[in-house]
Amino acid sequence: MKKNRNVVAFAGVMFHLMIGSVYAWSVFSKPIIAQTHWSEASVSFAFSLAIFCLGMSAAFMGKAVEKFGPTVTGTISSILFGSGIALTGLAIHLHSLILLYLGYGVIGGIGLGAGYVTPVSTIIKWFPDRRGLATGLAIMGFGFAALLTSPIAQALIKAVGIVKTFYILGLVYFIVMIISAQFIKRPNENEIPKVENAKTTIKSTFLDGKQFTANEAVKTRSFRLLWLMFFINITCGIGLVSAASPMAQSMTGMSVAKAAVMVGIIGLFNGFGRLVWATLSDYIGRPNTFSLIFIVDILMLGLMLIFKLPFVFTIALCLLLSCYGAGFSVIPAYLGDVFGTKELGAIHGYVLTAWAVAGMVGPVLLSVTHELLHTYTVTIIAFIIIDVIALFFSYRIRKDFVREIRNLKQEA
Repeated sequence: MKKNRNVVAFAGVMFHLMIGSVYAWSVFSKPIIAQTHWSEASVSFAFSLAIFCLGMSAAFMGKAVEKFGPTVTGTISSILFGSGIALTGLAIHLHSLILLYLGYGVIGGIGLGAGYVTPVSTIIKWFPDRRGLATGLAIMGFGFAALLTSPIAQALIKAVGIVKTFYILGLVYFIVMIISAQFIKRPNENEIPKVENAKTTIKSTFLDGKQFTANEAVKTRSFRLLWLMFFINITCGIGLVSAASPMAQSMTGMSVAKAAVMVGIIGLFNGFGRLVWATLSDYIGRPNTFSLIFIVDILMLGLMLIFKLPFVFTIALCLLLSCYGAGFSVIPAYLGDVFGTKELGAIHGYVLTAWAVAGMVGPVLLSVTHELLHTYTVTIIAFIIIDVIALFFSYRIRKDFVREIRNLKQEA
């Protein structure tokens, strides 16, 4: 039976809506602390561990997507993530911090990694004519998940308590994810749309007929540059996310209430940025899009330093968070442009290790420098410097394209 690519895309969005609930962890923190009397640092470490396991497990789960298919890895993700959430409830009930780290951090984190890579490379194969739009839609679901999960979780905690809330959410996540996974399937050759009229604005080795394996891709300088660009983008973005409210209060004198509203607004830009930037990349090309992302980052960070006004700070942070979300949605399509789609799931998994590292570096860099110097100025200047380096990388990779294409033509 012929499969519908729109159904596959919708299933991918639903899948990411479930696992993206990890961004709603702050909703659970205070109720967990109130019930267990664990320290705030101990509880927040569970989230950091989950993100670290997401990035690291994505490397080998990406290979599994190519070997066993997205339905299999999606099913594995459903089991791991659903059970990890349920074990979190049990950990709170037993007051076991070790079980919290094992359940939410390790088991849930590996489930996140498997789930994150499952739909993305598959959807790209279904939409060769609109790679950016397709991946932007799926990954937008991950960015918006907290907006869906937060009010539901708050209502459940109030109604049944924190422990039962995790039991219920674990079951719901498992059911929705395992059903969605059955619809996430790779296309057969006769099901892939023709792309003669596709708007392709990038010359790449893939478009000249080369399909890279994952092992071939990681040995190229292009992969290393893309990894570094992705790492820098996330380091700056996740660092700003981790301290958005206190930064606004310290740098602009914004009230606690207004800072809380601002955090909600920047969350919308994080989600919509994934779709808008990814769609834009279909028209101006992935290299131009990444260069523009870093230019916007540099300009907005500069504005935050010069004009310490609440309105300017909010606008700048909104655009910075849109760029942060953009990195996640543009990078899979960029990898597909450069290395082809033969083993895109595995290649995407390898590049997501940058997320694991950046998730540790960004927040730590910002918090440590602020604690030592009692100012955010030094960290923002550091972010500007590394964004300038990333901008250089975004131009350098274009020269690599030209050289590799010339070499391929000479060999032919």
